[in-house]
Amino acid sequence: MEKKMFATLMKIHQKYQDLTALLEKDEILADQKKYLQISREIASITEIVSIFNKLLIEQKTLEDAKTMQIQEKDTELIQLAKAEIISTTKKIEEYKKELLILMLPNDENDENDVIVEIRGAAGGNEANIFVGDLFRMYQKWADSQKAKVKILSSSLAIAGGFTQIIFQISGKMIYSKLKFESGVHRVQRVPETETMGRIHTSTVTVTVMPKIDEKIQVEINPSDLKIDTYRSSGAGGQSVNTTDSAVRITHIPTGIVVTSQDERSQIGNKEIAMGILKAKIYNLELQKQQQKQSDFRKLAGSGARSEKIRTYNYPQDRITDHRISFSCSLKSVIQGNLNPIIEALLTQEKAELILQNYGDN
Repeated sequence: MEKKMFATLMKIHQKYQDLTALLEKDEILADQKKYLQISREIASITEIVSIFNKLLIEQKTLEDAKTMQIQEKDTELIQLAKAEIISTTKKIEEYKKELLILMLPNDENDENDVIVEIRGAAGGNEANIFVGDLFRMYQKWADSQKAKVKILSSSLAIAGGFTQIIFQISGKMIYSKLKFESGVHRVQRVPETETMGRIHTSTVTVTVMPKIDEKIQVEINPSDLKIDTYRSSGAGGQSVNTTDSAVRITHIPTGIVVTSQDERSQIGNKEIAMGILKAKIYNLELQKQQQKQSDFRKLAGSGARSEKIRTYNYPQDRITDHRISFSCSLKSVIQGNLNPIIEALLTQEKAELILQNYGDN
């Protein structure tokens, strides 16, 4: 690992020197756009280079201390050399750990807001009720992060909860924290209508997508769209609007269908539906990339119980993320305290990325 890491650091160090030299050239100084681009590149690796330089200094200090320990005859100097070796070795290890994290490839979407879709899968009414429970869980978590939640589309279920709900969470580094929530979430509990006290198992699917912004280009050919309008309705199908303001958009090449009916105007619903559609199309490409990566990063798809990523066991007050074998109290998590799970998932991601990029081949 260390040889591969050191070779990478040397390349970064050389790149830093080359870019710094470029900034001094007249043609670059005259091109403001190019100058800013190079400046941003330098800024992105400055911290790495700074710590690497400190590492090189400590390594030279360590070599000198080892030489002193071998060559010196004076007992006091030998003891000083030993102390220097211990102190310097500790600093070197700390710098290596910092560099490993800094050198990991960044997810280009980590800073984005997200669009979250939750759907009932297996379990009928109980699945729909759990969709509502998960929505409230994410809503409470967002509140704790000082993030804003906006419902984009929802379909109320007769027995409670939602058959489907799509919402946006806007805040700082939201996608980086929620990107591993995608997959099948399984709930085990006794329904309120269950007279015999039997535990039912239901599943819902959660999909977390980066919100499309100016950095993400998603081109959609208008001829690939089928757009229908209809009268919006609530639970049970009752009309909640007297005009055809609801919008359904079908993307013919992918078969993706999105709807929006919560806005009062047809224009507003169409805008929201297009935003959801673009996020879904972009997410398809992300899924293709993730399928080439580790099992940990793959998204579950169909909603089958065998594809679960997480189980919410109410009778045992336990929530378990099966990808990392992490368990904690369900009561705390369902009230919005998702951070212990999020931090455990991000720690695992870093460990896998380190192994992937700097592990022995």
